[in-house]
This record gives sequence, C-alpha cells and structure tokens, in this order.
Amino acid sequence: MSDVTDGRSISRYGMRRNERSAILSLGFRPFFLAAGIWSALTVLLWILILVSGFAVPSRFDPLTWHIHEMLFGYVGAAIAGFLLTAIPNWTGRAPLQGKPLACLVTFWLVGRIACLFSTFVPLWLAAVLDIAFPAALCIVVARDIVAARSWHNLLLPMPVALLCVADLLMFLQVGGFDVPRGLGWRLGLSTIVILISVVGTKIVPLFTRNWLLARGIAKPPATHGLLDRVALGALHAGLIGWAVAPGQPIFGAVLLLAAVLNFIHVTHWHGYATRAEPLLLILHVGYLWIVIGAALLGAALLDAALPLAAGIHAFTAGAMGTMALAIMTRVSLAHTGRPLEADGLTILLYVTINVSAVTRIVAAFVDGEPQLQLLAFSAILWIASFAIFAGRYGPMLVALRRPAIDAPT
Repeated sequence: MSDVTDGRSISRYGMRRNERSAILSLGFRPFFLAAGIWSALTVLLWILILVSGFAVPSRFDPLTWHIHEMLFGYVGAAIAGFLLTAIPNWTGRAPLQGKPLACLVTFWLVGRIACLFSTFVPLWLAAVLDIAFPAALCIVVARDIVAARSWHNLLLPMPVALLCVADLLMFLQVGGFDVPRGLGWRLGLSTIVILISVVGTKIVPLFTRNWLLARGIAKPPATHGLLDRVALGALHAGLIGWAVAPGQPIFGAVLLLAAVLNFIHVTHWHGYATRAEPLLLILHVGYLWIVIGAALLGAALLDAALPLAAGIHAFTAGAMGTMALAIMTRVSLAHTGRPLEADGLTILLYVTINVSAVTRIVAAFVDGEPQLQLLAFSAILWIASFAIFAGRYGPMLVALRRPAIDAPT
C-alpha cells in the first residue's frame, strides 16, 4: 500500500494544461485550505453570535448551524481533501484535477452559502445545494474504486453516503418532518468518527512501521489483526447505536468496551517510540482522542450525572480537530515536495488544538462564569490553530509544486 504522504506516487500524473493552476492540481490543495479557513471563520462567527446575540440568516438556529457547519462544512472539506489525494495512491487512478475539481469545490462553497443564507431560498433548494457536495464526492470516490477494481477499499464510499443521509435528516428536522430530534447531527458525528477510525487504523500503524523500520528503533507494529476488527466493531456499533437510540444505556456499555479495546489497540502501534517525530506522534494523539471520546460518552450514557458534552467534544474538538490538522499538515508537506519535518508553527498548532480540546471538555463539567471563560478560551485556541494552518500552509497549497524529494514516510 502506498503511503498517502508520499507525493512521488501521485506526481506521475503531473499537472494538466496550465501548471499555474496549482490549486486545482490535487484535491488536498483547495479543500485543506477551505477546511482551515472555514473552521476558523465558523467558530469566530459562533463566538460573535454568543456575545452579541447576532443571528445568522439561516433556517437553522444558531447552535444547529454551528454544529452543521463544523460537521459538513469544515470536516466535509477535510475529508474530501484526504480522500481525493489518498484514493489515487491506493487505486493507481489519475486524481481529480482542473475543472472537475473546481466543480466539486464550487459545490462545497455553494453549500456553505446556501446554509448560511437559507432563509432567502426554499428549504428544499437549500438542502439540494448543500447535499450536492457530499453526493458528488461519494460518486467520485465510488467511481475510482470500482474502475480500479480496488475491492478492499469498496466500503470507503459508504461513510460519505451516510453523511448525505445525515445532512438530509438535519434539513428534514428543520422543515418540521417527523425526524427524531438530533438524529442528523448524531449520525453525522458518528459517521465521521467511524471514518477517522477506519482510516486511522489503515495509515497510523503503516506510517509508524515505515518510520521505525527506517531507523531500527523498535519492533514495528502489525497493521492488521483480529484485535483491530473487534475494537473497531465495538466502536462502530456503540456509535451507531447511540446515534439512533441515544437513550439506551446498553450503548454506553458498548462504548466503554470499545474504549478499552481501542486503547489496547493503540498501544500496539508503538506511538511512544515516535515522540521525536511530531508529524507522526500527533497521529497517535489524534486516535487517542477517539478512545477518550468513547470512554466519556459511554460513561455519560450510563450515568446521567455526567455531561454528554464532554464525550461529544472529545470526538469533535479532540479527534476531529487533531486528526484533521495532523493529516492536513503531513499531506501538505509531502505533496508539495517538502521534507516531512514539523517546524515551530506546526508544533504550536498541534499544541493549541489539543489544549483547546482539553479546555472544552473541562468546560462541560463546570457551570456559570467559569464555563463561559473556558468556552471562550477554547474557541480562541481553536481559531488560532486553524488560522496558523491557513497562514503557514496556505501559501504552499496555492504555489507550484517543488521538485519531488525522497521524504521518509
């Protein structure tokens, strides 16, 4: 299996027609930049809404709009950038480039505008304009996998298809249809965590194995095994169960079991041995947030005195925030011909995103003024993390590719 961070695998396709259109040469370029900017702007606007009472002209209430845009806007862009870059490596197919990629980016942008200003258009039109992006992404991913007969990757389009369903459910709830309250965002969150866990299990031990073998540091981890499947199965069952039936304690027990199994699972990857390489260590930290999220959410489902928000934000602020930045920084460096080395700003954004997540979780356990202060501090750190990414990595995402280098994976 090719390492998605190895820009040499995909570079053989080159840039089509005009090399000055670097931003449209590979999917990670426009979508990672969009994810970084939109994540920071969405949280900034959310703070302004909370402080001033300003309401966005959306059919979603402010909190629902915030949830929707973090899941389907920011994370949706990050997922697209990763899949459109990884799948050509995994299948040998030419990557989406040029006008087709521009069309997909336009679908994403139109979706953001449609959601933000949905009071000015019919609800059905806003829904169609928004869901067009994940639907188109699902078609592109499925087409490439089927065309390459890459049957072991055949399940990858399924989470993207589930995101379409989750997105639709959020619109249906707003439209007054008989949809269980919160089902859409719970299904969206669960689907994203499932995708992160599947991709994480696929790439984190692989990258770690390659890095350790190259240095003879430790016995390399196995990339597959029964434990992988059992740990993921428990996690996925618990998440989908919670999404569909959030009041059932049995799924809390399943999630606690999943937390234990996935912790054992992660310890077999020898993450501690990668502490000298921040670009690799942060992937292990990102996956650990899934373990923490499963434990906190599972405990809250079993004990009503514990806040659900702690587990939810361990998944969102922790796993989604950390894994997104971990993958976006690594892929951006490798596919623009740069060494896989984390500079000071990259390490800083890794620190700030994790402190933001910890602060947001602590805020779930307190009330009153201290909670508001912690929420504000967490939001500021989140904005800073993605602003640093956009400022540091934005110029390389829009610039011409450097000559390929032999970067270690």
